[in-house]
Amino acid sequence: MFSNRKIILIISLLVMVMITAYVLVVYIPTQVAQRSYEGAKQIGRDFKEAFHFTPEVTVNNTIVLQQQVPILELATLSQKFQHQYIWNNTWLKSTKKITILGTFEAKAGFDLNQKFAITIGEDNATITMPHPKLLSLEPMGDVKFEDENGWWNPIKPQDRSDAMNAFTNDAKRYAAQAEFVKEAQQSFEAKITEIMKLHGKTVTIQYTDQEKVLFQ
Repeated sequence: MFSNRKIILIISLLVMVMITAYVLVVYIPTQVAQRSYEGAKQIGRDFKEAFHFTPEVTVNNTIVLQQQVPILELATLSQKFQHQYIWNNTWLKSTKKITILGTFEAKAGFDLNQKFAITIGEDNATITMPHPKLLSLEPMGDVKFEDENGWWNPIKPQDRSDAMNAFTNDAKRYAAQAEFVKEAQQSFEAKITEIMKLHGKTVTIQYTDQEKVLFQ
């Protein structure tokens, strides 16, 4: 037969085991999860403050924040450049030429209609986002024309219009292939990495059409 003292001791041990099990199985994981969720929410707030939109944020396969996009496009780089184009037309070996010179403002950034998501790990954050692109190209209103008539092929009003359209299209091709888009990408990656470092995370940036690139 157990004495009352032994019974009390057994009950005390069982209570201690139950308390320890609760702390290890329920309380600690819950506290860790809550801290992870609060950290994820803070990351979302940091992104909103820096870029004026909130990405989708996931922790332990749970979406903590849904993507919230008040704007459709995010311009991360604005660059002005001067562009020159020569339009010409030849008729019966007589060539007329219009040289156009003007300034454009190019804006490069991201299409936020596409998914922008952050998956939070213990020490790492994986960011899935679209590639940056040329968002807009605006003339600055300082266009200058230099006309050169052919001997029997003079410049007509329609030629000016055709030349201007060709000038604008050529500027778009130039801007899309220039360093603007690459610089927009590098600038955004640097800002993302800086934000995540504040939260003790290394960053894996995953674009939808290229392999992952790791930033420390």
